[in-house]
Amino acid sequence: MAFKAPYPPYDPTDKAGYDTVIKRWPIIITNIIDELHNACHFLVLESQKLEGDAASPEKKVLEEKVAEGNGIVSKISKLKYEMARDRALEPIPDDGGSNREVFNKELEELASDRRNTWFTAPWLYAEYRLLWSYFAVTQHWNKYDPFRLSKVKTFKHSGASILKIATILHELEKSKDELVSDPSRLGVIFTEMVQMCLWGNATDLSLLTHLTEEDIRNLQTVEKDAQEARSKFILKDDQHAVWEHVKTLKDARVDFVLDNSGFELFTDLVFADFLVTYTPHVSSVVFHPKIIPWFVSDVLPQDFSETLQLLSEAPTFLLDFVSSSSSSETPSSGTGGIPPDAFAHLKATADRWQDYVSKGIFKLSVPLDTPLGGGGDKGKEASFWTTPHPYWNLAGLDPSLAEDLKKSGLVIFKGDLNYRKLTGDIKWPSWTPFQEALGPLAGEFPLLSLRTNKADVAVGVPKDVIEKLDAAGEKWRIDGRYALISFLPASSKAE
Repeated sequence: MAFKAPYPPYDPTDKAGYDTVIKRWPIIITNIIDELHNACHFLVLESQKLEGDAASPEKKVLEEKVAEGNGIVSKISKLKYEMARDRALEPIPDDGGSNREVFNKELEELASDRRNTWFTAPWLYAEYRLLWSYFAVTQHWNKYDPFRLSKVKTFKHSGASILKIATILHELEKSKDELVSDPSRLGVIFTEMVQMCLWGNATDLSLLTHLTEEDIRNLQTVEKDAQEARSKFILKDDQHAVWEHVKTLKDARVDFVLDNSGFELFTDLVFADFLVTYTPHVSSVVFHPKIIPWFVSDVLPQDFSETLQLLSEAPTFLLDFVSSSSSSETPSSGTGGIPPDAFAHLKATADRWQDYVSKGIFKLSVPLDTPLGGGGDKGKEASFWTTPHPYWNLAGLDPSLAEDLKKSGLVIFKGDLNYRKLTGDIKWPSWTPFQEALGPLAGEFPLLSLRTNKADVAVGVPKDVIEKLDAAGEKWRIDGRYALISFLPASSKAE
């Protein structure tokens, strides 16, 4: 029997959620429409170059692709119109993708409860699975990620932070022997790595529609002083408990349930690199991606591969952006405060990560070449992460995945969406203990949640802290400035 929370779930009209439905979702959808219009425009130009050869197979393919692209635009425009008017959500068509039946069965249950419209459906159901079906049913767009260009652009704008972190890793490597022989120093670095990985989650594409490039860079500040200043914004801080747990491991596997692509994925890789390169506690890392472009910036298998490729090509990928930060300097002279050898440091780091992938030290839970939608059994191991169900029901819905995660020394859930799925996106009182909000998942495996607060749900926060923040008028639940580091060991039901 599925776990039932004692409180109701959030829906898109709850507090900040209403602003998302009215403002944020329409902006995201409009950006997709604009991108598709641009893509079709360039396809038309390509077709016109072949005007003298009307029977050309290439011209026919281009025309078919433009027609399909325009058809997708029409469907998305209709979706945007219906969303703004709180119309009923449509069933997922037979698109060959994963979890179609799961979503449609859930929609039937929501309809019977009169919660099947855009303003009434639970958060975990309402976002974007239908959108992907518009692409999946086509011949020419079924491998197209409508969010890819936004991911790459934001990643590129993270260049200064990426290069500085690469130099930090280079300096770390020079003192590797000392670190390995001194657990106390290793513990200090571990804390810094946890915080770096935590704050990487602040740059969520779905929330950056109104931020400038300077705002994004401020969110990605990596200097030690900045990390210490931010520690006061960590409302639940289990860093010490996590390190004490990690120290008990020997050559263990760690799992990352990924959230955002771009800078956040980079910081996930940095944390994973630290664990396997500098500690005796971890020998391999498994990364769990999504298999459809679901919540805007979610990591797909192709994003993982492309990230490693772009990092290895850093001088080409990042040079223009970094150079534009200072017209009087060049990267070799330390543009924008970036160390002169930062590009070389990043290349060395990326090469090490590629080597880890080739050796299986770093690996995805699905094959690297898994296509969008999963490609049948190829993406089976990742299909659970894009169901509308909370993670409470993991053992019942995907028992093989649940058993596999029990083999992990630590399962790290990244980001806001994973946190909401862990807690069922329920209106828990914010002082509710973390393990209580996890329901049946509590204690099944060692679990660490790293999340910056970007939605109303938050648990495990001391009641006096909540009252103080609320009295001060802080938007601590939603504005991304505050964070939660929540840890629960295996086989433990106590906070």
